[in-house]
Amino acid sequence: MSIDLDRVIRALRSQLEAFRALYRGVNAEEASWRPESGGWSLLEILGHIADEEREDFRRRIDYTLHRPDEEWPPIDPVAWVTERDYAGRELADVWADFEEQRKRSLAWLAELDNPDWAAQRTHPVAGPLRAGDLMASWEAHDLLHLRQISHRRHQYISANSGPYSSRYAGDW
Repeated sequence: MSIDLDRVIRALRSQLEAFRALYRGVNAEEASWRPESGGWSLLEILGHIADEEREDFRRRIDYTLHRPDEEWPPIDPVAWVTERDYAGRELADVWADFEEQRKRSLAWLAELDNPDWAAQRTHPVAGPLRAGDLMASWEAHDLLHLRQISHRRHQYISANSGPYSSRYAGDW
């Protein structure tokens, strides 16, 4: 079974537009806000997806397809949030980084010539992963974070609309 690479490229491009739309109008206060219940801020989410774009999906697919004898470089996306001080960055800079990385990914994907999506590596936690599994996960990862960003923006509005309530909008 093959992957329709043109469709995936279109999806990743349109998901970039969705990220752009969700971050449009976000100011520094909203970007750094975290809910009392915990979780990443909008700025931390964006830092995460920028680094994932650069150091996870594109790189690991490349290694799986083109460097089968080389180990994947180690990653720790959860630790990066504090190690790389995502919260201390400027939103515009992090956005520019993510957008540049996504454009590089789209160009790289467009250059792939008849990739072997069945090529496989073994991840120490996830077990066997084919290049096609990584490709499907990349697209799905975007969607998970688009949902997370929408949720965080909803939480921010609900927490910062006082003395008014957003309950009429419905519950998340």
